[in-house]
Parts: sequence; C-alpha cells; structure tokens
Amino acid sequence: MALPDDLAEEAQALRQRLDDWNYQYYVLDDPTVPDAEYDRCMARLRELEQAHPELQRADSPTQRVGGAPLDKFRQVAHEVPMLSLDNAFDAGDMLDFNRRLLDRLGEGDRVIEFACEPKLDGIAVSLLYRGGLLERGATRGDGTTGEDITHNVRTIRSIPLHLRGSGYPAMLEVRGEIYMPRAGFEALNRRARERDEKTFVNPRNAAAGSLRQLDAKITAERPLEMCCYGVGRVEGGELPDRHAEVLDCLREWGFRVNPESRVVQGIEACDAYYEELAQRRQALPYDIDGIVFKVNDLALQRRLGFVSRAPRWAIARKFPAQEEMTRLLDVEFQVGRTGAITPVARLEPVFVGGVTVSNATLHNSDEILRLGVMIGDTVIVRRAGDVIPQVVSVVTAERPADARAVSFPDRCPVCGSVVERAEDEAVIRCMGGLVCAAQQKAAIKHFASRRAMDIEGLGDKLVEQLVDEGLVENVAGLFHLERERLLQLERMGEKSVDNLLAAIEASKQTTLARFIFALGIREVGEATALNLARHFGNWEQLAAASTEQLLQVADVGPVVADHLAQFFASASSMAVVSALRQAGVCWPDLEVTPVEDLPLAGQTWVVTGKLEAMGRDEAKMRLQSLGAKVAGSVSAKTRCVVAGPGAGSKLARAAELDVEVIDEAAFLKLLDRHGVEI
Repeated sequence: MALPDDLAEEAQALRQRLDDWNYQYYVLDDPTVPDAEYDRCMARLRELEQAHPELQRADSPTQRVGGAPLDKFRQVAHEVPMLSLDNAFDAGDMLDFNRRLLDRLGEGDRVIEFACEPKLDGIAVSLLYRGGLLERGATRGDGTTGEDITHNVRTIRSIPLHLRGSGYPAMLEVRGEIYMPRAGFEALNRRARERDEKTFVNPRNAAAGSLRQLDAKITAERPLEMCCYGVGRVEGGELPDRHAEVLDCLREWGFRVNPESRVVQGIEACDAYYEELAQRRQALPYDIDGIVFKVNDLALQRRLGFVSRAPRWAIARKFPAQEEMTRLLDVEFQVGRTGAITPVARLEPVFVGGVTVSNATLHNSDEILRLGVMIGDTVIVRRAGDVIPQVVSVVTAERPADARAVSFPDRCPVCGSVVERAEDEAVIRCMGGLVCAAQQKAAIKHFASRRAMDIEGLGDKLVEQLVDEGLVENVAGLFHLERERLLQLERMGEKSVDNLLAAIEASKQTTLARFIFALGIREVGEATALNLARHFGNWEQLAAASTEQLLQVADVGPVVADHLAQFFASASSMAVVSALRQAGVCWPDLEVTPVEDLPLAGQTWVVTGKLEAMGRDEAKMRLQSLGAKVAGSVSAKTRCVVAGPGAGSKLARAAELDVEVIDEAAFLKLLDRHGVEI
C-alpha cells in the first residue's frame, strides 16, 4: 500500500521545523518556541516514522541516538593531518611570532590581519560531510590517526546531521572543539553526587569521558556542545579566501561559531584582544585556556606554510599557568625503558588548574640543583600549559629546620644494579638492563604498543601483573603465556584471556621495520627502523653490520650507530631476539638494491607544504628508499621539489633557481612507477 502524500509531506515539514528550531536554539542561542511545542513535534515525527518505517532518514532529528553500543572504537586516519599549534606565553612571544611572519613574507612594513578565537578547553574533532550529510566524526588523536566517534557526535545538537542552505562543497571536513559548558558540568556533577557516583574533576575531563562512551545513549545525556574553528579536506567546491569568511559560511551551513571571534589589524590589536578576554575569562560560560591567532588571509597562510607539526601562520597564546603552593613530602625515583632514573616529587595534594596534583616532575639531578629544592620545602607547583604538573620554584623563606637534601641513589631503586651517568647526559641510568623489573615492564609496554607489535588488550596494568607474578621476564615470554595461568590473574575472564592470546598470536606476523622499532633500541624510532629495514633487507644483514655500514643508513649518525652496535653485541639482547624468532615471530625480507643503482641515487629532493596521501616524514622515507637525499632547504643542488598546499618560501626559492617542482599527484605517480608502496 502506497504511503499517502500528505503523511510524507507532514514528516518532511516536521523534520524541517525541528531542524530550524535546533539551529536557533543550539547554534544561534535564540530559541523561538517553548520546549513543550518542540517536544510535541518530535513526538509526532517519531510516531509517523514508527508507523511508516519508509519515512525514516539517517539525518532525521529522531535518529540522533540509536543502535546498539559499540564493542570498541575504530581507528580513523586523517587524510589531512590535524596539526598542533605553537604556543606563546607573553607579549614578547607574540612580537617574535609577528616578526617571523614578516621575515618569511619579506614584507617588513606590512600590517597583518588576524582572526582571533578563544581557545576552548575541550576535545578537537573532525566532522566529514559528503553531499551535505554527516558521514563520520573522529577525534584528533595523535594528529594523524584518531578514533571514529560518529555514533557519539550525532547526539550533539549543535552538530548538524545535514548542512543547511546551499553552496557547500560536495565533500567538506569541518574541524572544531567539543566542550561542556560550566553550567552543564555543574549539573552533571550535582546529579552524580545525588546518585553517590564519581564526579568529574573539570569540564574538559567530562567532555572527554562523554565522547569515549561506547554507548551513545550515555553521551546523549551529557550537555556537550561544539564550536567549529576551521576546515580540513575540501572537494567539489570553493570556499572564501579569508579564514573569518570561511567561519561565516560554516555558520550559515548550521555550525556554531564562537561569538567572541574577531578580526583585528596588527599584532598590537591581538594583544589588546588577549587582555580584554583575559579580564572576562571567568565570566564566560565555558572554560578557555588561551587565544588562537591566525593569519586571516588564506593565500598568506599558503605562502607561510608549515614547520614540523604546526602551521607557521597560527599561534596559541596561553593564559598564565595556574600555580599553587604546597609542601614537598618526598622524592621518589622511577626507572624507564632505557634505564633512565627520573626523580618524581611527592606532594601534599593541592588543587591546581582544575586537577588535584600530588605528583610532579623534577626532570633530573641538574634541575634539582638549579631549583635548590629540599624535602620538606614549600614549593610552587605549576601545570605547564594546564597539563603537566611541575615544581617551578622553592619558597626558601618557608624552609623548615628539618628539611633534608634530595639524595640520588647510587643503586637502582628497583633492581639494585649500579647506576651511571654519561659525560654528555644529565640523566642517570640503571645498568641492570633486562634484569631490572622496571625496565622489563617498560620494554614490554613499548613492544606491545600499537606502532610496534600492536598486541591489543595488553595494557599497562596487565603488563605490571605479568611481571610481578613472574609470568614474563622479557618480551619473548609473552609468546609462552598459558591460558590456565592467565585465568588466575585478577580481572582476567575467559573472553579477555582468549582475546589476548589471539592478539599475541596475530602479532607474530609483522614487518622487519616494526620488529626493529619494537625492540626499543635507544634512539631508534619508527623512521630510523624503517630506514634500517629498507637498507639491509633482513635481520641477519642488519645484526652483522659494522659501524661504518650502519652510518651509511639515512638518519643514522654516530650516536644511533653506537646504540645499535651495543645492542647487537649484547648476548642477552640477542638471546631475546632468538627466543622471539623461535616463538614464531617472523616477517618478509625486503629486496635490497645497491644505493648507486636506485633510480634517484645522487639526487637531492625537498618536500614542502601539506601532503594529503601521506605525511612529509613518510614522503621523505619513500624518497630515501629510491636513493634520494632529502634536504630541508632548496639550493642550486636540488633536483626537484615536491610541493603540497601551503608551500611557502621553498616554492619561491625553487622558482628563483629554476628547480623542477611537482605536485602530490605527480609525486604519487613517480612512486607508483618505481614500485614504491603508497
């Protein structure tokens, strides 16, 4: 039986009306109807959709919450990395920032136009719209990879399920901050206290915890909001050439944009805006931890480009870190994966920046000497950038008569092995190696981590248990764990044990690069591990390499070569490698071509701008695998420049020297032509 036209029209009218009211209430802060009328319309639409399922649409207001809870979060790779921002802490830092901009632009007398936005203390997210419909929501994560939280962002009413109006690109990635207003945070904690449940420490933690719920129904009950601050990937359409105008478009398409945002002329006006908002900070209905300043002209942004993992054209001026005084009760010493012994201050608990702090870093013995700190002192504790607690100074006038000096151990506090300090290091290290339980635990945690052997389910607490119970002494012991013994551990049921054993078994099939990285050799990160794997092709060649041969590998200098040589000369380390291979850990060997025979041998390349298919580090590694040397600046010796969006002075320098420039598409074709995996 065909659906009557009048019912379809009524459902569409109700959806439009509810969307308009949502936009007025959650985005414009200008409600136009009483809650009772909103509820009546929602009930009627839900009634129609239940009676006629063919009326249901994914972007209907009734579909913000639905479906069964997830088992786990899926990983999402950001096609355009979500970069972090450099920080400024005072007016001098801002002047330096402005000077760097002018120097790079070569226009010393220019007055730059800045877009200013409050830096919300929340969780950065990416929202992907295709054809105007919300397709995916993801956390920032590490900037390259985040977690799929689509089911949760759909519950937030200031996030449109479909874009309003017209003129938006076919594919649009919107970026913003999800946060919890103070009033909502206080109400949430009040309800928790009434139910005798655990309360949240601050709004940011509450927002993060809400987005980490596997059951979207819980997220839907939390008072979350989102303000957008920019865009990422854009296809099938064009946006304005000013950042502030892009935000205006996003507002028209249904997003909340912070009403405190402003465009100003010149760095002095940025300082005035900062001081004004600092005065009103506590009166705002949400927490902010600073102000973000961006060059407003997008063409200038592209000329300025990026450095490392941050854009040159933006900076976050942080509000002064909150500080409190407390008493240093004791200093304990923690041992890391490489044996580094770090002093940790045990403090009389103090509330700083929304968090109760009872521990703080003291870094190393040099820092303790610089501070002149003694046990029993009254100290000033700061949460640097509102994140990491640290002791910043001593109130010597309050020093008690029984204060005592901090004494560094001459033996490892965990295993009792001797400790040493290299001449060129401030760090004291335990020399016990794998005899040391602390180093065992840290080594196993690193070995099992996602970017190493990726053993899902082997968390820090479980590693602590395994070592403390004597079930593993080193990473090779993971592959000999017995099901019955694991079932005897606290909080380990049959499903957890079976999943863990399956993950350990699956991890045996790996790559040479991952295996090298997982071993935790000092100074050997992911990029160096990949270079070593590609250079030598198999483990036997690598382990037998001389220092001279190691130094021929890209990114391997004397220090890294020495650490590698020490590892290969260590009987205990090589015994662990042998045990891992006997347990079945394996990888395919790589085909090695002499450097002089590689297609780009002897050529110098430069990578600049933002690449969408891969990060610049990945591009660099792929070029090196073809024999190229990758430099950080363009010179007369440069053979070619790979330029993505945001390429700045390097592009101009290449044109000046008549150096070939290719875009990312041409670069990908080059890699494909030479059989390099993308």
